Amino acid sequence: MTTGRILVVDDEPQIRRVLRATLSAQGYEVQDARTGEDALNSIRASRFDLVLLDMSMPGMGGLETCRTIRATSEVAIIVLTVHDAEQDKVASLDAGADDYITKPFSTPELLARIRAALRRQPATSEPSAENLRLGEVEINFAARRVIGKDREIRLTPKEFDLLQYFVANPNVAIPHGRLLQAVWGPDYGNEVEYLRVFVNQLRKKIEPDPSHPRYLLTEPWVGYRFAPG
Repeated sequence: MTTGRILVVDDEPQIRRVLRATLSAQGYEVQDARTGEDALNSIRASRFDLVLLDMSMPGMGGLETCRTIRATSEVAIIVLTVHDAEQDKVASLDAGADDYITKPFSTPELLARIRAALRRQPATSEPSAENLRLGEVEINFAARRVIGKDREIRLTPKEFDLLQYFVANPNVAIPHGRLLQAVWGPDYGNEVEYLRVFVNQLRKKIEPDPSHPRYLLTEPWVGYRFAPG
């Protein structure tokens, strides 16, 4: 049995009931919300480990809800949608989602995605040093904090996990599949668009010039390489 608090956000009552029953049977504590506005109120009032967020809702849409949640919270977010186009996936990830699942989905697939979103990196991928400075950016791995020149830089948990894995494997070309499996889990490997979005977000946060990266380098047709300096 697993534990964790999950908020299910979907305007369809039957889907909320099914997800509540399914997740409760797995040991999760589940609360639900019908709209994006209701979801934001719930997140302000309580702490959740993960949000399952439907993209097609009346009122505040799923993307806007996702962006608003991510602006103030590091909670894991999995979006649920009937659209399977890559542009929809990228839009969801750009809005701050950790993962993406297309309706209809099987229960084992959903549970696997939830476990992946909630997992932390294995200790074997931790950097050897507790702190690292990249120009004017300092990374504190023990506290999972990133400090810029004059402010704290907020990273989502998955962004920090990805950065931590890069730092633990400097100066080597890391293939896409290896990165995905290390950070998201063993069921991943082909979701290259995930890396494209997350690496771009990291570059915006830690690179002096994100359009000409110094630290997070693209290895064409292979993956990425972390160059510490």
